[in-house]
Amino acid sequence: MQEQEKMNVRVRFAPSPTGPLHIGGVRTALYNYLFAKKSGGTFILRVEDTDQNRYVEGAEQYIKDSLEWLGLVPDEGPGYGGEFGPYRQSERKGLYAQYAEELVVKGHAYYAFDTPEELAKMRSDQEALGFHSAKYDLRTRSMMRNSLTLSEDEVKQLKEKGENVIIRLKMPENEIVAFKDMVREDVQFNTNELDDKVILKADGMPTYHLANIVDDHLMEITHVIRGEEWLSSTAHHVLMYKFLDWTPPTFTHLPLILKPTGKGKLSKRDGAKFGFPVFPMEWDAGDEIYAGFKEDGYDAKALLNFLVLLGWNPGNDEEILSMDKMIEYFSLEKIVKSGARFDFEKANWFNQQYIMAKSDEELLSELMPFISHATKQNFDQIYLLKVVGLMKERLQKFTDFNDAANLFFEAPSTYDEKQVKKRYSSELDANFNTLKMLAEQSDFSSEQLSGAIKSYLNDNGLKMGVYLPLLRIMMCGSLTGPDLFDIMSLLGKDEVVSRWDKAIDAFGKLVEA
Repeated sequence: MQEQEKMNVRVRFAPSPTGPLHIGGVRTALYNYLFAKKSGGTFILRVEDTDQNRYVEGAEQYIKDSLEWLGLVPDEGPGYGGEFGPYRQSERKGLYAQYAEELVVKGHAYYAFDTPEELAKMRSDQEALGFHSAKYDLRTRSMMRNSLTLSEDEVKQLKEKGENVIIRLKMPENEIVAFKDMVREDVQFNTNELDDKVILKADGMPTYHLANIVDDHLMEITHVIRGEEWLSSTAHHVLMYKFLDWTPPTFTHLPLILKPTGKGKLSKRDGAKFGFPVFPMEWDAGDEIYAGFKEDGYDAKALLNFLVLLGWNPGNDEEILSMDKMIEYFSLEKIVKSGARFDFEKANWFNQQYIMAKSDEELLSELMPFISHATKQNFDQIYLLKVVGLMKERLQKFTDFNDAANLFFEAPSTYDEKQVKKRYSSELDANFNTLKMLAEQSDFSSEQLSGAIKSYLNDNGLKMGVYLPLLRIMMCGSLTGPDLFDIMSLLGKDEVVSRWDKAIDAFGKLVEA
């Protein structure tokens, strides 16, 4: 880390605006952000929109909104400023061709003119010969129409014609490409197993492989921290750095986030399948709306705390980590190799811990967007604050509040029939009438209510396990909820008496039915 601190650390999060930001991308952004802040460096957002066929309107803004909600605000990027811009690759289109052409001149790349039909025929011919999943590589390139197999005049004519003119990287034969990865350690690839990737497309746009190394070089990126799926392509990138006489950055490839079952990579479809969000914010895809952690009632800091531990640990037993703690503890060396299972129950646990740690005032402020309009219209802030104080430890998500706290906003319309039939008989009415009279005479503090009711039950040899559960059902409709006497005190005398009378009548009808 000392050497890293001496350099001007620059990292980039470089998503493609092809749809919503997956939770795996959020973790990648988080690790880049933490490393930059730990090193006193720069966190950059770069929008890699070279694939215009997959570009989705609104996706870039969604990415920026998500990062800002999470507090991962870029130091540089589109809309954030910076001297290395523009930060959208589509706006840098004029930069890339010169480097592709330089690679051709140096003999490390070549022009290819193959049509989609010719490429398909090559693959089917190779399949027939027993070469499954055939690639455009050092074995097949000699069979295709490219500047390695055609004459100079033919190449010139095809370039002037301008159809299907692309540039491919030329893989050398029998070379070992080796590089150091902070997670995978020593990584090696044999060039005989690598394909000749397209680096400049017919429309003049670069592919990811060319654009990312050019931009990383020009933006002076020192560390590339990205998903494991790019590990196999890194050999091509390392070669291009070598061919262009550039110094490559330090590479870190992050382990996969796995499905809750632990089998396979977590996908966007798993959210609907397992019933939880896999995107930071809600995304309207037109034909389908994908749930987001924000709208589903999660605290942004809790979500980051959950995500940071999916593939990394601080080296101690701490689980609740503030952003300052994450930055203090974070290091690339502590990232693990194995995939991390997406344990959604653990995400809920983290969210609950963060909710419980908030002051009542802070929590009410964060709950306000989720509280129903009717509740906000009918109850004042002082009352809502008291409800929040009683319900805080019972919420896993902000969205739980309306249902969990509903007992404070309207009297029960139904009662737990099974429990009523099990516990209630009309013989209890006389004692309930006395208890109601005692409650009405109390100052209606929780302590006074508890003392008056429990003293009567004790003094008359009556079972708490009979009367108190029924009294709770009277107030709440069920046996759930916070302390019974806290509930009664907050509801107030008039509401308690009203619910008491209504419930006794309903209990009698339920037992008779």
